[in-house]
Amino acid sequence: MVKICLVLGTRPEIIKVSSIIRACEKKSIEYFLIHTGQHYDKNMDGIFFEQLQLKDPKYNLKIGSCSPGKQIALMIEKIEEILVQECPDVVLVQGDTNSVLAGALAANKNNIKVGHIEAGLRSYDKKMPEEHNRVVVDHISDFLFAPTVDAAQNIDKEGIDKKKVFVVGNTAVDAVFQNSTIAKEFVDVLTKFNLKNNEYIVTTAHRPANVDDSSNLKKLIDGLNAVANELKIQIIFAVHLRTKKRIEENNLKLHESIKMIDPVGYLEFLQLMENAKVIITDSGGIQEEASILKVPCVTIRENTERPETIAIGCNVLAGIDPDKIVACTKTMINKARDWSSPYGDGTAGEKIVELLLK
Repeated sequence: MVKICLVLGTRPEIIKVSSIIRACEKKSIEYFLIHTGQHYDKNMDGIFFEQLQLKDPKYNLKIGSCSPGKQIALMIEKIEEILVQECPDVVLVQGDTNSVLAGALAANKNNIKVGHIEAGLRSYDKKMPEEHNRVVVDHISDFLFAPTVDAAQNIDKEGIDKKKVFVVGNTAVDAVFQNSTIAKEFVDVLTKFNLKNNEYIVTTAHRPANVDDSSNLKKLIDGLNAVANELKIQIIFAVHLRTKKRIEENNLKLHESIKMIDPVGYLEFLQLMENAKVIITDSGGIQEEASILKVPCVTIRENTERPETIAIGCNVLAGIDPDKIVACTKTMINKARDWSSPYGDGTAGEKIVELLLK
């Protein structure tokens, strides 16, 4: 029987590996989690594991924030120690974070097989650190679990052995399907924030290019203020802690219809998205979730590694120009929600586990 190690470091990774954890438990497969602590917050991470009804990680490295090189080096060193001790048959990583890169490298250098969940995503934007991470991890992986045919084709263009590539769908679909029922049972976000279904916009922004550059951040806030003013609609800004700090440092003012809220648990945010009229975001994962939940999305970036969402018409690229943010939001706010998600049927986690058992 195979022994699986899952390495993660951020809350989106927790969400997206949750279906794999459940599939392992369903089949009584031995597994353990390493949490690098890349974005660790005891309250938020604890809430996520509790709400998703998952066991706490066996190992928490508590690396925290530091320079990228130092962070990756510390992760590799500590992950390697655990892998040598535990001797798993395969290490699974999901996505494109520094934790993913460190986990894959530590496994590869110790002759342990690597499985990359969400393989083949490409923005072709070399300014994005995540783009380098995902390319490197794909090239050292033994199992490349692509979410779509398009992603598999990206891998093929780079000369990677086709026998290593498996189109399984996206575990984000699994997470939405499995956890929306739990959400209805345990949370009521509309009452909590005094909202009405389909009468508000949800916004997130966390990418360094958008929030750490004061000029870009001002454009972004100007765009959100203009949306609130012209469309006469409430905006719920689920603000990343770093983003909130940058807004305060730059003394930027928000329109009275924009309500900033602290980060919430996954189940609450799932409900916020599901009942929104439009989602405005720079998050790749949220672009996927919007397509699954059938909520129109405006992406405040110039490119995306989720081009399938553009192709089916549920997402549009606005960049950070205020006028374009307004124009794109006006276009999407009355968009017919008649698309089908390109990310599979919600069984990606089970398919991945089955493939590892062969």
